Amino acid sequence: MVAEAEDGGDESFVLDCPELATERLVLRTPDDRDIPELVALADNRHIAEMLARMPHPYGEAEARAFLTLARSRRGGVVFAMSRKEDGAFVGCAGLNATDRGVELGYWVGEPYWRRGYATEAAHALVDLAFMRTTIQVLHASCRVINPASRRVIHKCGFQYAGQGMLNSIVAGQVPVERYRLDRRTWTSLRSWARF
Repeated sequence: MVAEAEDGGDESFVLDCPELATERLVLRTPDDRDIPELVALADNRHIAEMLARMPHPYGEAEARAFLTLARSRRGGVVFAMSRKEDGAFVGCAGLNATDRGVELGYWVGEPYWRRGYATEAAHALVDLAFMRTTIQVLHASCRVINPASRRVIHKCGFQYAGQGMLNSIVAGQVPVERYRLDRRTWTSLRSWARF
């Protein structure tokens, strides 16, 4: 999953939600206790190549800069994903204001791939975005070579909206698929889930 712009978009997008709980995860504001695991998981070229702003190599200085940005909540909200069972840090997810509107983003550390954590976090953030803000459309994008992220996006109900290019600080200019989910579709999907 890629977040396409650090700045830009609606800077007035503010969402104060210090903690969310899902079936297996706690989504909370990242803090200093996350630095060792954040560095261990984020220092992975396979992950950095799928994202716009994650550098590689990734060390303590990069983790501290990320925490500073996350705490500022400038242009969005970022959550650390931790497992309920043992508190293990598994990745990050967030909602960011971009030039196209609010965009969902996430990444999961490689030891935790294929366990459904990204989907679980994404569902929670999609619900949060539509329940706690007035946005009408939520955006998501992924590299065209990232089928795992595409599956997460589809499971959340997003619809294909086209292709574009992304400037990744690790991979350079790369093609991405863009998706969107409008409030009406989200409402319909939520009502279907109750049956």
